[in-house]
Amino acid sequence: MTARPISETIASLMPRAKAELAELVAFQSVADPAQFPKSECEAAANWVADALRAEDFQDVALLDTPDGTQSVYGFLPGPAGAPTVLLYAHYDVQPPLDESAWLSPPFELTERDGRWYGRGSADCKGGFIMHLLALRALKADGGVPVSVKVIAEGSEEQGTGGLERYAEAHPELLAADTIVIGDTGNFRLGLPTVTATLRGMTMLRVTVDTLEGNLHSGQFGGAAPDALAALIQLLASLRAEDGTTTVDGLATDTEWDGLQYPEAEFRKDAKVLDGVGLIGTGTVADRIWARPAVTVIGIDCPPVVGATPSLQASARAQISLRVPPGQDAAAATELLTAHLKAHAPWGARVAVEQVGQGQPFRADTSSPAYTSMAQAMEAAYPGEKMQTSGMGGSIPLCNTLAALYPQAEILLIGLSEPEAQIHAVNESVSPEELERLSLAEALFLRNYAESRRV
Repeated sequence: MTARPISETIASLMPRAKAELAELVAFQSVADPAQFPKSECEAAANWVADALRAEDFQDVALLDTPDGTQSVYGFLPGPAGAPTVLLYAHYDVQPPLDESAWLSPPFELTERDGRWYGRGSADCKGGFIMHLLALRALKADGGVPVSVKVIAEGSEEQGTGGLERYAEAHPELLAADTIVIGDTGNFRLGLPTVTATLRGMTMLRVTVDTLEGNLHSGQFGGAAPDALAALIQLLASLRAEDGTTTVDGLATDTEWDGLQYPEAEFRKDAKVLDGVGLIGTGTVADRIWARPAVTVIGIDCPPVVGATPSLQASARAQISLRVPPGQDAAAATELLTAHLKAHAPWGARVAVEQVGQGQPFRADTSSPAYTSMAQAMEAAYPGEKMQTSGMGGSIPLCNTLAALYPQAEILLIGLSEPEAQIHAVNESVSPEELERLSLAEALFLRNYAESRRV
């Protein structure tokens, strides 16, 4: 009797994968206790740990990391002499933002138009399910040919560095020959892609103070300095008229020489409104993969509803700066901090607090593991060749792993293609993409084991 192809095994496992993803999405695991109860993250961590134990993982542990969150670890021993592969995902998620803008509840996996909707479905709870699918398929088809370590992070979206610090303090824990980061995505749905570069990031909160207390805008407006107006002017100094990021001393002219992102496709993916122009200069790939980008991600100020005619004594904003490969995130933090303090109008008092930071990353795509992945992706996506792209987002752990294990090969794949709308409302995952990438990962593990035996 001929064993059925591994692709058929994965297809047969998809209903179970959907049910499990629904269970995992149901946890409101935003790693910020100011927004959601910490117990939601703890429950999600326990779910992940139980899933690993059910797959015969050993040494399963909930690691208490220095930022107050938990990462989940497990080890699955392979054949004697087999290489070790570390599989990474994270179970924490971004907050759902405006829940009223979701077409279905954000923490309830909902199938619609051939996609599965829910916060974390693609980023990155789906990534953990992808790892499980690949391993289950291999176990059903003769066994997992490598030793596997799994690490599921609990605070990646917050950028608070808990797992990085833990790994540095326990360098033997995550040591591996190859590391597969399941937290990026294909350049386009159905186009198999590995990510070669990641922008790093720094996150700052800036507070502007101008008065001892709020004042009547009629009695004092026109002469008394308004902290909100000062903050607006300060934030405006971070962009040129064309939208290019302008932080004093920070280079903004690097060019991307790989896979390009046609402007029309980008406008469609980003859902840019008709008549609204893109910002910055150079190619789209230059702007989103090779250059820094500043974003004001939040402002504390009076809401429109209930606003009074007052001058504000204090105002605060949170600023994200994406830092491309070739630049140092710590140096970028210093430049951004200095810029904010130098550009405050009217002598306004400015205080800057750093709340997160991660270094950019560049993978070695010439390593042997990439050959194994290219073969696997070509088999999982018939008629398509593996592509290499950049990614504008950050995964701070990558640089920590690269520093701790300089001989390890690091590959970045995942489910976050443009239609997934990660970090936005109505995040979703393509079940077909989940199935194909799970197959690609399973075939990669097999190919990689074979290559190490040669």
